[in-house]
Amino acid sequence: MEVTTAKKIDAQRLPTSTDTVEKLQNSLQAKAKSEPTYRFYTLWDKLYRTDVLEKAYQRCRANRGSPGADGITFDKIDSEGLKQWIGNLQEELKGGHYRPAPLLRVWIPKKNGKMRPLSIPTIKDRVVQMAMLLVMGPIFDVDLHCFQYGFRPKLDAKMALRRVYYQVTQNKRPEVIDADLSDYFNTIPHGPLMRSISRRVADGRVLNLIKALLRVPVIERVGKVQRQTNEAKAKKRGAAQGGPISPLLSNIYFRRLMKAWDDKGLYKSSSLNAKIVNYADDFVICCGVGKGDAAMQAIRTLVDKLGLTLNEEKTKSVNILETPIDFLGYTLGLQHGKDGRRAFVTRPSRDAVKRVRLKIHEETSCRWNYTTPQERVRELNQILKGWYNYFDQGDVGPSYKRIISYTERRFRRWLMRKHQWRGTGYRRFPDKYLYEELGLYKPPLSRADRSSAKAC
Repeated sequence: MEVTTAKKIDAQRLPTSTDTVEKLQNSLQAKAKSEPTYRFYTLWDKLYRTDVLEKAYQRCRANRGSPGADGITFDKIDSEGLKQWIGNLQEELKGGHYRPAPLLRVWIPKKNGKMRPLSIPTIKDRVVQMAMLLVMGPIFDVDLHCFQYGFRPKLDAKMALRRVYYQVTQNKRPEVIDADLSDYFNTIPHGPLMRSISRRVADGRVLNLIKALLRVPVIERVGKVQRQTNEAKAKKRGAAQGGPISPLLSNIYFRRLMKAWDDKGLYKSSSLNAKIVNYADDFVICCGVGKGDAAMQAIRTLVDKLGLTLNEEKTKSVNILETPIDFLGYTLGLQHGKDGRRAFVTRPSRDAVKRVRLKIHEETSCRWNYTTPQERVRELNQILKGWYNYFDQGDVGPSYKRIISYTERRFRRWLMRKHQWRGTGYRRFPDKYLYEELGLYKPPLSRADRSSAKAC
């Protein structure tokens, strides 16, 4: 029987290398944890290990993503021979011939309406960066502050939220500085960052590769015009967002801020009764009563000393028991309960609800003639499950009900247009049809079935 092209491609896919890579990671992490001042002199040979490169490729492919400046896709690599591609990359690294290619700059919208630059590496560079992350990540993870929650194994944004909840309710730190760094990723100074990395990594080849990745040029395409710039090299700043290694680099540098805040001297948290909770480039400072102004002045001085810039327009100091704040998509503040009492809660922010409603609106605004109801439900469920899975702690019931009602109304209108019928569709398409026959997803409304925003 003839083997299909898809089966041929699948046959070339490499077996998982999870066990051997995890063993390597555990070994590196154990060494880093047992000896806090140890520097690793031989990491280069681990980057081009076959199992590491295989695992790196699998991770990158699972993340999908667009091709880089060279236009090469994952499907092209698979069809032409993945094992040979891995072998060629291995030889480049082993022989010292590997050089990162220019990044492809694209612009994506931010929630405030502005645009954010995203720099896309080629797949080859993505795999190399992922291999570096697999090897270096476990080493640096043991050094990161326990209140740093972004891009770390077994930690997530909801843990950061619970930490803030705990600081306010249990540790009595109600004065909160809602801080924002201006363009953090693109302003990280290369010199101090490399010193932070070399505190643990002494392998010159790895350090040189990191320098090369930081200084790689950027290609931007506008129509048929292609322009290449290298602002990072000229300014000696920035860890371009878009590559697998940039979150680790940002965490390593942000650790300097966390460490300085906790060390003795002006920023000592005990004198201010203040703690920083960080996720990626977002952070809040939870302070004791009457310490907000002093903490604000201290963070301004510290941020300036580290070569970063505090966004004064977005940074504010509030008493969170009087004025709520938005952090990582949630609103944190006091809310009246059914019994009339006020309680400190977390709930989805208005912007978060607005954004998911916009996605639902877009999915139910067109293509009623080209897709089946089952296909439309699958697309809606993907949006809904992702949103509900993230916003599942605290007082989420009212937001859930609004999203459920909006989804039902929009989907019924889509079904009516598809059949070219007039009306709202409530009688023709009752809840039983939407949820039992079509399988539209509905989240649990019972509090017992959801996680709560309690202390970590």
